[in-house]
Amino acid sequence: MPEPTGRGPIVVAGGSGFLGVSLATHLAEAGRPVVILSRRPPRPIGPWRHVAWDGRTLGEWRRELDGASGLVNLAGRTVDCVKTPDHRDEILRSRVEATRILGEAVRSVGAPPPVWVQMSTAHIYGDPPCVVCTEDSPFGLGLAPTVGRAWEDEFARAVLPSQRDVVLRTSFVVGRDRGAGGGALARLLFLARLGLGGRVGSGEQGMSWIHEADMNRLFERGLDDPSMQGPYIASSPGPVPQREFMRILRRAAGIPIGLPAFAWMVRIGAPLFLRTDPELALYGRFVVSKRLEDEGFAFRFPRLDEALGDLLGSSGD
Repeated sequence: MPEPTGRGPIVVAGGSGFLGVSLATHLAEAGRPVVILSRRPPRPIGPWRHVAWDGRTLGEWRRELDGASGLVNLAGRTVDCVKTPDHRDEILRSRVEATRILGEAVRSVGAPPPVWVQMSTAHIYGDPPCVVCTEDSPFGLGLAPTVGRAWEDEFARAVLPSQRDVVLRTSFVVGRDRGAGGGALARLLFLARLGLGGRVGSGEQGMSWIHEADMNRLFERGLDDPSMQGPYIASSPGPVPQREFMRILRRAAGIPIGLPAFAWMVRIGAPLFLRTDPELALYGRFVVSKRLEDEGFAFRFPRLDEALGDLLGSSGD
């Protein structure tokens, strides 16, 4: 890994959630100053500065970008919700508008960060059955691919010609609960402990995932490696079917039984009891990064049993 460039802070926009707190913790432990831009201060309190922004309007927060050594943009409303028309609109607007205003901000300061690492989504490829997608695969259809395309298109307009641009099309990040929420893994573990951690629908839908340690290493590599530019899939080389993911999760957590759920049960139960979109469970995709493989990136956790064993304190055997 090349040495960090610049002495200014890393600015993490939209950094108050699970992924932002994980990244800020990782960077701070490496001795790097971090500024988090978010509506509310992240929890728990950590070794970073918090500056308020609304993700839509230019304000005094833009001064944090002047002299910063890098910008990471994670801003966007969670997709773990019932997809009402209002929620669909907010999912799209929160991503596009935050990216747009960051573009205005970097143009308003004298020394903008030389690199901008932009979050995107592996959902941009849609839900092709039994197909492994790489960076060269065609985009899919539907809400998530539409949001992903709009997000990346806005980034292409927002980034400065002088900035190195990196896009990370991120899959399901598995990580620890630090008080900012444990991401989607915490939800799956809760269901498994209720005995509901079995096959969902066909169980063949792809679950592409990445350990938070490898996700943070990719962010850091994007910030520091001058050869890294353009879009990358941020996912482990070991995607698995949903039924296999839950089997390994149950084993790592010491849960002996996982009852299956038929598709009709999920379509009724997910919005009523979990207040979420049933399609998040019923559909999926297999994605791997050809670019990271070609560039020799070594995952610390390429296998799901190792990743969940590390996070849940089991051996994974």
